[in-house]
Amino acid sequence: MDGAAVPSADVPVIDLKPAEPGGDRRWEIDPDAYWATIDAATNGLDAPILAADLAALRYNVGEMLRRAAGKPIRVASKSIRSRPLLDALLVLDGFAGVLAYDVAEAHWLASSTPERPGCPDVLVGYPSADLSAIAALAADEEASARVTLMIDDAAQLDLIDAAVPPSRRSTLRVCIDIDASYRAPALGFLGVRRSPVRTRAEASVLAMTIGGRKGFTLVGAMTYDAQIAGVGDRSMHRPGGTSIVRAIQSASWDELVARRKDILTDLRRIADLEFVNGGGTGSLERNAADPNISDIAAGSGLFGPTLFDDYSHFKPAPAAAFGLAVTRRPASDIVTCHGGGWIASGPAGSDRVPRPVWPTGLRLLGREGAGEVQTPVQGERAWRISLGDRVWFRHAKAGEPCEHTDSVVIVSDGGVDATVATYRGEGRCFL
Repeated sequence: MDGAAVPSADVPVIDLKPAEPGGDRRWEIDPDAYWATIDAATNGLDAPILAADLAALRYNVGEMLRRAAGKPIRVASKSIRSRPLLDALLVLDGFAGVLAYDVAEAHWLASSTPERPGCPDVLVGYPSADLSAIAALAADEEASARVTLMIDDAAQLDLIDAAVPPSRRSTLRVCIDIDASYRAPALGFLGVRRSPVRTRAEASVLAMTIGGRKGFTLVGAMTYDAQIAGVGDRSMHRPGGTSIVRAIQSASWDELVARRKDILTDLRRIADLEFVNGGGTGSLERNAADPNISDIAAGSGLFGPTLFDDYSHFKPAPAAAFGLAVTRRPASDIVTCHGGGWIASGPAGSDRVPRPVWPTGLRLLGREGAGEVQTPVQGERAWRISLGDRVWFRHAKAGEPCEHTDSVVIVSDGGVDATVATYRGEGRCFL
């Protein structure tokens, strides 16, 4: 299925076509000037503000395409959460289709309107028990032909039938989520707790069950190697840590490739698979090299959040940050920002809190951290910050900041190039 979506004329058009290799990398050459330029370009806009540098976005797009080596990238919407930015990626060669995170979201993205044609290829990355959303999708003939639902258990087929029986709907497209975690000899389970479908026998039984059920057709398979794609190989900051992570990831990948090949051999005897999706931003190269993968899921690489600072094989530009207004000065070396508790999902820890990046030299207070309505930061440069100024933070994850703002301000050449709506800005909240 073609994944291109062309925005209508009244939607801001963002040109994310990557620049030539070796272009502007100001964020590396002079980070202080880079963030100062973003602050100056957005001067006068009310905080909190989420901004992204266009040159950095284009650099990251180029790096994602380079690492994918011609294999289509299916855009992970949870890492973008802005329809104009999704549109801007999907018009580029090398990007095709969306990996959505919610059925209602997928329905929304796939729906045609006079203003937007909708995306013709949306895969929901997770099973759903939202019967209302499933029923609404099934009632929309166009959207249901564009959206593929995820399952890993026959009971999920029962949930779909409970939402709307096969006699009252068209055939729905489904994909099997195959467990891609690793069982390390000494460490045990590594990865994320997703699918119970791990072996070729389990996958085949589920595929045959789907084939025997009225109202469903199996069109794809998915594997998400979280222990590779989502774990930086420099995240263990102790002697030998990098080597250990790399060795585990290498062993995990070899096991997954062999097991996935066997599973897909059986599945292709049972169903005519249209696609096999795999990977994430952190494992683009590996999945690009696997002939059994037809498209790779990725999205976080566009914004380059702090969780990617610990990867050795690629280094995205820090394209996005959010600015908070300074409203207090409780001490000469401390200023307090309004809001800021934008904590990333995942295991609670220091790597999940936002990181102050400008003015440089600021840090969160260990006993307060990033607060729900106020965030104090401390540093020698704090005395130079006036009330009303802004402190800029990088988030640990990519799409989650979009849940806190109505828009993303795109900065280019020292000014505002465009302002694009987030999901929240369009009045949408899916999770």
